[in-house]
Amino acid sequence: MTSKPLDNSNPIIHLPSQERHITAQEEDDHIVDEIDAREVFDLIRGIKDPEHPLTLEELNVVSEDKCEVDINTNECRVWFTPTISHCSMATLIGLSIQVKLIRSLPEHFKIDVSITPGTHATEDAVNKQLADKERVAAALENQHLLEVVNQCLVDSL
Repeated sequence: MTSKPLDNSNPIIHLPSQERHITAQEEDDHIVDEIDAREVFDLIRGIKDPEHPLTLEELNVVSEDKCEVDINTNECRVWFTPTISHCSMATLIGLSIQVKLIRSLPEHFKIDVSITPGTHATEDAVNKQLADKERVAAALENQHLLEVVNQCLVDSL
C-alpha cells in the first residue's frame, strides 16, 4: 500500500486463532448478547497491515488478551503491538483499529486504542494522537488518509 521502503521487510507471521464457535443461544435474537473482548478481537483481527498483505492478527499486532470491554461503563480498550519498536505506521494502525471499532460498536461506547506499553519508541506521542478526538476527526477528513485506512479495512472480518 505504500511505495517507501518497508519498516519491517521480514515480519514474523503467526497462525490465526480459531474461529469462534457460535452457539444456538448466541443466534437467538431474544437473548441479549453483550459485547465482549472476543467480539472486539473478531472485529479487528482481519484488519490489513498498511505495509504487508497480512492481517494484524497474523503479525501478532492485535490479540484477544489485549482487548478489554467494560459493559458497565461502556468502554472498549485495545492495546496493539507494532512489529518493530520504530514502526512508522503505528499511528495509521491505531487509527485503522479505532475506525473499525467506531463503525462497528454501538455509538455509546467509549473507544480507547493505545500501543502496548514499552513496545514502541514514540508510544506516548502516538497514544496522545489516538486519544485526541479532534485529531482523529481531522485525520478522517483527509481524503487520502481515509482511503488508506479504508484499504486496511477492506475484507476485514
